[in-house]
Amino acid sequence: MLTKKEIDKFRSYLKKSENPLIFYDDDPDGLCSYLILKKYIQKGKGAVLKTTSSLDLKMFHKIEEYSPDLVIILDIPIVAQDFIDKINVPILWLDHHPILKRKGVHYFNPKANQKEGEVPPTTYLMYKITEEKELFLGTLGSIADWHIPEYAKEFSEKYPDILPKHMKAPPEIIFDSKLGDLIKVFALILKNPTSKVNKAANLLLKIEDPYEILEEKTPRAKYILKLIQKQSNEYNKVMEEINKEKPTKEKLYIVELPKTNNAYTAIISNYLIYKYPKKVIMVKRVKEDEVIMSLRSTDVNIREALEKSLENLDGFGGGHDHACGAGIKKYHFEEFIEKLKENIK
Repeated sequence: MLTKKEIDKFRSYLKKSENPLIFYDDDPDGLCSYLILKKYIQKGKGAVLKTTSSLDLKMFHKIEEYSPDLVIILDIPIVAQDFIDKINVPILWLDHHPILKRKGVHYFNPKANQKEGEVPPTTYLMYKITEEKELFLGTLGSIADWHIPEYAKEFSEKYPDILPKHMKAPPEIIFDSKLGDLIKVFALILKNPTSKVNKAANLLLKIEDPYEILEEKTPRAKYILKLIQKQSNEYNKVMEEINKEKPTKEKLYIVELPKTNNAYTAIISNYLIYKYPKKVIMVKRVKEDEVIMSLRSTDVNIREALEKSLENLDGFGGGHDHACGAGIKKYHFEEFIEKLKENIK
């Protein structure tokens, strides 16, 4: 966890800023972190980072457009040094991925204070920084990132039909509860173009009660659910195809997704590791000359195996010990698979 000194430091920059610019990752953890922060400070502008896990000079135009007095980066694992170097205002970077050394940035990562084990997601950290005021978003974003926060008990007492008390494991909640239905809504919102994500985020800022979305109680809830209808239909068709397949006896279970307008590798890989917890899951899709994939495991450090398997190959990847994203050129894919099989034994 972050120290009290770190939390106080983060808050002090928030208080001094008048127009912060907030970059956040395009998953429910990143989105909930942003929403919690925005509701707390009631100022600033959000910028979702889509299709990549690296914040670099391609996004510097946002700095030029907005002229912020503070830049905040949430749940983004890689920030390029040349991007940091070009910014002349304070930068707060809140993350929970493997530590990266960068100069010129105030870096807040609980891994610096914790030598072993998984650390809580960015949503959890932001919930603590902002004085624990957004129980719904704090619970949804944390569990979406496979972390059960201690305050989930309070949420379950308040909404027992949304998060049943007997459910204790993240995948069970994500795929078999009403909270899981809401997590899917947040994930599918992010499959839309940036302008529509921004509009939906602004509407989510006004929603206080999860039933508003689940029961379509308001025009804004109806808009959000209509916005994700195409993605939801597409996702359901992909799930139908996935459920027809059965894994072999091999430890590595590789599933290739059908071609779709949106990428569902992360969501499907989470589902498959829930369904087949003893496997190492790879969900892949082909994009031009590259194979993009999500990997999951319960008993193998997939991040270490991935890093070893990518050595001397034309690819990239990283993430957490049991959940990673990666990409590799098609001409190196078969060699990569053989190395990965060796490294997960």
